[in-house]
Amino acid sequence: MRLIPILCLLLTGAMPVLAEVPEAPQARTRTATVFGDDPCPAAAEGEIIVCGRLPESDRYRIPKALRKKPREESGPSASWASKSRVLEDAQRFTMPGSCTAVGSNGQTGCTQAMLRQWFLERRAMQTGQSFP
Repeated sequence: MRLIPILCLLLTGAMPVLAEVPEAPQARTRTATVFGDDPCPAAAEGEIIVCGRLPESDRYRIPKALRKKPREESGPSASWASKSRVLEDAQRFTMPGSCTAVGSNGQTGCTQAMLRQWFLERRAMQTGQSFP
């Protein structure tokens, strides 16, 4: 029951407004990379500078994170050759020469696979090697 009069006072604006407390000034943080024996840059008032030091030999080099471009097999920046290779690999089991019951051309690879196996066994027997 005490809550209703307080709410009425708040809604009518009869309560004094609480004084706003000013916030403490925030220190601005800045990072810098220096090379060799170069000094870190001077900080202005209310500023924090974090220096990272690299050897002098890296001054004019491309940063390590940007040196190697990741190879993408698919995606918007992939080459057409890699995109077609991905699609061919995904559909390889239905292509001619695959020796599978899936697809219209799957059976043609079974004879080729048997002939390859026979030639490998024959070559192994001629050289005196055992075939796994």
